Amino acid sequence: MRRFAHKRTVLAATGLLALASLGCDSSTEKGSGGGESSDRTETVSVPLGGNAYLTSGGGPDAVTQEGITTWKNSGSTFSVFVKLRTPTVVTPRLRARAPEGEESTVRLRVDGYEEEARVTDSDYSSVAFGETEIEESGYVRFDLTGVEKTGDEFVEATDLKLEVPRGTTVHAVRSNEDNAFYWSRRGPSVHLNYGMPDATVEWVHSAITVPEGKDPVGAYHMANGFNEGYFGIQVNAEAERRVLFSVWSPHDTDDPSSIPDSLRVQLVAKGDNVTADEFGGEGSGGQSHLTYSWETGTPYRFLTRAVPDGDGNTIYTAYFYPPEEGKWRLLASFKRPQTDTWYKGWYSFLENFDPGMGHVERKAYYHDHWARDTDGTWHAIEQATFTGDGTARSGLRQDFAGGVEEEGFYLRHCGFFDDSVSLGQTFGDPASGRQPPSVNVDALPR
Repeated sequence: MRRFAHKRTVLAATGLLALASLGCDSSTEKGSGGGESSDRTETVSVPLGGNAYLTSGGGPDAVTQEGITTWKNSGSTFSVFVKLRTPTVVTPRLRARAPEGEESTVRLRVDGYEEEARVTDSDYSSVAFGETEIEESGYVRFDLTGVEKTGDEFVEATDLKLEVPRGTTVHAVRSNEDNAFYWSRRGPSVHLNYGMPDATVEWVHSAITVPEGKDPVGAYHMANGFNEGYFGIQVNAEAERRVLFSVWSPHDTDDPSSIPDSLRVQLVAKGDNVTADEFGGEGSGGQSHLTYSWETGTPYRFLTRAVPDGDGNTIYTAYFYPPEEGKWRLLASFKRPQTDTWYKGWYSFLENFDPGMGHVERKAYYHDHWARDTDGTWHAIEQATFTGDGTARSGLRQDFAGGVEEEGFYLRHCGFFDDSVSLGQTFGDPASGRQPPSVNVDALPR
């Protein structure tokens, strides 16, 4: 299963600023229990395609970019996330329709309030729930569940409409221009960009520890990124985890088959049980992975080398240290053509590659950062600058954080939490008392 190259994630999201619309529109739709805006209130339409998730249940039930398009399971919960800048009173309405000749009852829960409404019209109409007071500002979760239905499905629904006092600031993804629904549901990606020593760096070493419960499906905790690739650990499915190492081709394309032979990333070597192939979709190049059941609470170490080959190419090699094995494992070594560089642009990131899991929080600690120069001297890395992709920078999603704690630098995102951290800050992680990694680079498997 191919996974996304983070470089393209960052670039593709940079144009989303205009889509993070703040404030309200006054459009309403009459219907069963509808009602219109007044001089004192206005109505915000929150598209489910960009702001809702299937948070429990499943089967065939799904949120698509059109909204809730399949809802058969009475055990399913669809959750809509909206941010309110101030406490307020809100009257929710659901723009929905029942199957032809059928009717359904759905329940809305929000901030301790619960009410049911019947949907009887096979044409879209706005079905009203009662007025409720939201007592705290920040992200608010509206839960929709099915109560009873006369047919196979409950309803199809496109929008949650919120009637609020005029002037209330509501934050939601309001337009799908430039595929904003997809990027928003994936959530913001965040990075740590490390201060490098004033030396020619050949090797970098780091470690990641993922706290318990912060490892949902779709998480990519990337340790050693560089200008031409990245290396870290993923949660690909409930029963599958991977160590992933990729190098981009210098030919800019999403289609690996279109890369000229002279610009293809070449596999030099790979370790036991490692799969290596090409990747595409978000940039293209060479990719390798090891299926490995890494665990939360355990530090995992990463070692990466970049060295020019003297013929206008650079060889990138990645090693992973499973603590239960007590030795470094070769993941893969790739040759990138038309590249003459040592290790540059060291960074880490945290991203979610599953748009259906953007409502679940992730976190990781990034620690034990060392860079080894061409003279064999290890340099402690003591600073990191916190940055984000376009989804974060535009404010499309505001649930992200980064900084330094006792365990080391950290990144945190998704989950619709409110204690966010501003981008652009530089954090220090003093290395006093630490020792360089004990690595005999000459004895590593080649």
